[in-house]
Amino acid sequence: MKILILSATTGGGHMSAANALKNYIMSVESDAEVNIIDAIQVVSPTLNKVVTGGYVYLATKTPKMYGGIYKTSDKDTSLNKAVNIATSQIGKKLLPIIEKYQSDVIITTHAFASEMAAMLKGDGEIDIPVVSIITDFAPHKTYINENVNAYIVSSREMVEDMVARGVPREKVYPFGIPVKQEFYNEVSRRDILIEEGLDPDLKTVLIMAGSFGVTDVLKIYHNIVNAEPDFQVILITGRNEKLYETFDRYLSKTILQNALIAEFNSEQEHLFKTVKKPRKPKPSKPTKLLYFTEEIPRYMHISDLIVTKPGGLTVSEAIASDLPIAAYKPIPGQEEQNVEFLTAKNMAVRLIKGKECTNTITELLTDDTILEDMRASIKRYSKGNSSENIYKLLKKLCDK
Repeated sequence: MKILILSATTGGGHMSAANALKNYIMSVESDAEVNIIDAIQVVSPTLNKVVTGGYVYLATKTPKMYGGIYKTSDKDTSLNKAVNIATSQIGKKLLPIIEKYQSDVIITTHAFASEMAAMLKGDGEIDIPVVSIITDFAPHKTYINENVNAYIVSSREMVEDMVARGVPREKVYPFGIPVKQEFYNEVSRRDILIEEGLDPDLKTVLIMAGSFGVTDVLKIYHNIVNAEPDFQVILITGRNEKLYETFDRYLSKTILQNALIAEFNSEQEHLFKTVKKPRKPKPSKPTKLLYFTEEIPRYMHISDLIVTKPGGLTVSEAIASDLPIAAYKPIPGQEEQNVEFLTAKNMAVRLIKGKECTNTITELLTDDTILEDMRASIKRYSKGNSSENIYKLLKKLCDK
């Protein structure tokens, strides 16, 4: 089977889903030909810079504006119709790639890619099945086109959302967002914690910080380590060098200051009852700081709670790992919709900055029944056979 996956690099989730599906297909059909293409880059490197850079800027600097654009683009407007016409013309630049690979089926993991492929099919330029994987927990108008043969969505609830938007029910499959098989593998949590130099008897909070600004991470960390229970932290900064270096200095400084305070208090202990009070150390917890790593499944498996921005792929990886989610600062739009779904299904809590964040973490880590109930909810929504089911669907579509 020859498969062409059209994706994009806006955010990391679209490409990650594409690679996860490719890896599975190659593992069960070694002679399959699976090619992943950055569709927006192919049709226009300039547009790719605008879309990718614009997404990052709007989402981080002006999230309310981004939310407004996201909401408006989910409606029938004259602007959207003009964009559709432009997309149809731009999409024709994909034809040389499609003709080059002579694929049996096209899969898309990004809304723009889905729109371009569907329009090419509608214009009669291509005549092969198009399968669209929606990498969030709520639909959006830009994904929907009558020329798409099948939609892969994250849940049964999302099937109803799609049907309400006019998509035939038989085209919608609640297989879940594909993630690496490693997230579903069972591991020895205790052994890995010991290997990582962590305490196997402490609860572990994983902070995925790459999508946050430096100031945001410091505030989040400060609020979290103010929580009363004993626990340890794994903090992963991704490829954010500034964040890693800033946090490395912050942690080193805190450890040094607290060591000096402890030494001073020990020396002055005989004076505390009559002259002064002991100095208070800065709030801290044992923390393992990591830069970019390919071992995310490993760290999710040994954690009791993940603190993260609620992107569709990260959330799906956490669900695959049976890991309760604490969602912080969702971007208005798809991330906000993800949080609404996850909290409604008791798979996540929403973190609010300041004292309320500290109180939420304290409650989660002191009442075991809360995390156990969240894990039970997550198991009900885990899609361990996502890639397998998508592969079977592709075979069926190609046979037709």
